[in-house]
Amino acid sequence: MRKESVRHLFLEGIAHLPVPTRPMGTPPRILLLRPDHLGDILFMTPALHALRAALPDAHIACLVGPWAQPILAHNADLDELLTCDFPWFNRRPKVSLVQPYAALWREAARLRRQRFDVAIIMRFDFWWGAALARLAAIPRRIGYARRDVQPFLTDAVPYQPGRHEAEQNMRLIEAFIADSPFLPSRPWQEGQDDRPVKTLHFTITAGDSAWAAEHLAPPADSGYPPPDARPLIAIHPGAGAAVKLWSAEGWVTVATALSRRYGATIVFTGGAGELPLVRAIAGRLTVPHIVLAGQTTLGQLAAVFARCRLALGPDSGPLHLAVAVGTPTVHLFGPADPGLFGPWGNPTRHTVVQARYFDIPCRKRPCNRLDYTAAQLAHHACMQTITVDDVLDAVQRIYR
Repeated sequence: MRKESVRHLFLEGIAHLPVPTRPMGTPPRILLLRPDHLGDILFMTPALHALRAALPDAHIACLVGPWAQPILAHNADLDELLTCDFPWFNRRPKVSLVQPYAALWREAARLRRQRFDVAIIMRFDFWWGAALARLAAIPRRIGYARRDVQPFLTDAVPYQPGRHEAEQNMRLIEAFIADSPFLPSRPWQEGQDDRPVKTLHFTITAGDSAWAAEHLAPPADSGYPPPDARPLIAIHPGAGAAVKLWSAEGWVTVATALSRRYGATIVFTGGAGELPLVRAIAGRLTVPHIVLAGQTTLGQLAAVFARCRLALGPDSGPLHLAVAVGTPTVHLFGPADPGLFGPWGNPTRHTVVQARYFDIPCRKRPCNRLDYTAAQLAHHACMQTITVDDVLDAVQRIYR
């Protein structure tokens, strides 16, 4: 018997375990579960906003990984933010085969005390979260009609492959709203003029904004003009997978051209692990630039992007953060499908430069595979088919 079939039978057994039952409260206590990281959490925020607009009196909570807590910490649509060290999503190796199931039992006991009325499983294949909601005795459980997820649900919504992740989230919330017994007398519904604007949401604090203002000023001895005399353009050259990276040489040429064409100071951002890449690019520049890679929290990074006229980089969560704070963006896409994971916003302000896939061996293009080994990368160099002119042309279309 195949491993997947064995797991499915085991999950079916969990789904039929007896759990306490209770009536639902009014207004409802709603829990959204999403185990992912930066970009996918931001893709959930339009749906969260729609849920709040439809049920203003509900208690809305979200269960995310500790790594995602800063993304929603100041979100006005949430009443409560809970964290769970989700197995597999914490990017650590499993301690044992039973560890994810032991964690499931412990977390279910904790959630049972919270007495939520509704659980919405926001990730399509998140059977662990669906099982958690069932074992936590949450009366109503909404999620996607997928094989390992559906046994734990009371309401299964069809999952439509090929739909953008933000739209998937919105449709799941719409399905709940359309069939909700908790709706006020005049609910928001599909097609009404008061439908919430479908944009990503991230709240910048005053402290983070002040930090950005201070650190975007070049050193006094740099010889560069103050930032208010030049527009700022952010380049975030790093990404979560090596196959997504563009060439350092390309970024040097683009940064130089943007600085000279628009009179801009280039701001380099990135995590601490991306600092060597940023230094390899910034060290070859003779135009005004500031390096903030490895120095920012998530909120500070958002505040930096908010002060920039434009942000560029390969497909990554930080580029979606720039979208969320209203900064125009240029996203370089290779292995990932922009139809599923591209920028979610006004196309006149956010654009994609997609690889041409010359001589790429992948059966499907884009392949949506990110786990190539170092030895395989030379044969999957789709990002290198993007030219400097491609990037500069994209900038020219949206730069204001």
